[in-house]
Amino acid sequence: METINTSQLLFRLQGQLITPNDSEYDTARKVYNGMIDKRPALIARCATVEDVVTMVNFATKNNLLVSVRGGGHNGAGFGVNDGGLVIDLSLMKRIDVNAEAQTVRVEGGCLLREVDAATHPHGLAVPSGINGTTGIAGLTLGGGLGYLTRKFGLTIDNLLEAEVVLANGAVITASATENPELFWAIRGGGGNFGVVTSFLFRGNAIRTVVGGPMLWEIDDAREIMQWYRTFIKQAPDDINGWFAFLTVPPGPPFPEPLQLRKMCGIVWTYTGPTADADQVFESIRQIKTPAFEMVGEMPVPVLQGMFDALYPPGLQWYWKGDYVNELSDEAIDIHISYGNALPNALSTMHLYPINGAASRVSNDATAWNYRDATWAMVIAGIDDDPAHKDLITNWARSYWQDLHPYSAGGSYINFMMDEGSERVQATYGDNYERLVAVKRQYDPDNLFRVNQNIKPD
Repeated sequence: METINTSQLLFRLQGQLITPNDSEYDTARKVYNGMIDKRPALIARCATVEDVVTMVNFATKNNLLVSVRGGGHNGAGFGVNDGGLVIDLSLMKRIDVNAEAQTVRVEGGCLLREVDAATHPHGLAVPSGINGTTGIAGLTLGGGLGYLTRKFGLTIDNLLEAEVVLANGAVITASATENPELFWAIRGGGGNFGVVTSFLFRGNAIRTVVGGPMLWEIDDAREIMQWYRTFIKQAPDDINGWFAFLTVPPGPPFPEPLQLRKMCGIVWTYTGPTADADQVFESIRQIKTPAFEMVGEMPVPVLQGMFDALYPPGLQWYWKGDYVNELSDEAIDIHISYGNALPNALSTMHLYPINGAASRVSNDATAWNYRDATWAMVIAGIDDDPAHKDLITNWARSYWQDLHPYSAGGSYINFMMDEGSERVQATYGDNYERLVAVKRQYDPDNLFRVNQNIKPD
């Protein structure tokens, strides 16, 4: 690995520089996906926007490959690289809640659980993902699907502005009135256009939900999926539910007879009047009595972090995704076959609804191009043992290959590995050429290319 002269940086950064010779290096280069093993030449833990500017300029001057790391949750490991520079935002954790204006300003190193912890005391929430360990930056730039999508839209639908450090070192604001074309592009276009150091979100007035999982026997999967495919399309916005194949974890609160059994389930979120929740969920139970359920009233942060302990950082992950319009009987047959063949206790498949509020934004209003799909599907091979890498990868790939002909094409970029330019173009569809034009304007030399890359030429 080439040695980089960093002496000029030592007195200019308020943050920290980490090189391969430092004791912290092996910890600092880790990301959420334990399958990723990259060795950057330099990791800059930036503490301020000025630090980010310094490192962007340093990268340009020294012709360095650049990765930008927010929460480090990206499945493809784009937050690190081999031999280049990592601009690490993990020290940038400031969150400012304006309860009166119902807005939240969040720096790029924050995790979802930290945002929830700041907003919840004010009775507010920013619609985001399903794991508290996810970084707000990557989630937002990719679109932002989660528990509150059907009620309040994608995370990007609640983004009011962003502060961006460009490839030329300039710091600008992107909003509906300032640099509006860049604002359009960062809402779904990923990290292609600069380093987003902070986001200003609209906070939504919600403190608690009624939610949690219902599980059914895997032999009931066909009946549940056939019911669910119609139900979720017609459900009011107050009801969200994502479908899963899973292996029941081996411990409380799950009854011992169900532990380590393959099952199907739906994780619900109900944002309507609490007094109406019993009636809503009783009607669902009447479709098919769950073998287990843990549905109840809870604070939004509790729901968001419900599965964090099950999926700690450092596990092996291999993700494949697609957008889905319909769950045909033929597709359900394939799902059931692979659901019965989950390769281990952690691997899973999820179908996240996109409809509801998120679907009432046009495909060309933001870079995110699949508002008319019904679900974003993710197939996740997950294991704690690196020796099982091939096992989980082969299962996920085969599952995806068999199902892909039934998809809408393209994939939520936060559910993709490094899959090449054709897959990126399919994901953005009719928005791709407009994204290329924005890329050409703001990053013509493609400095920010360690991502689901939109090439400027």
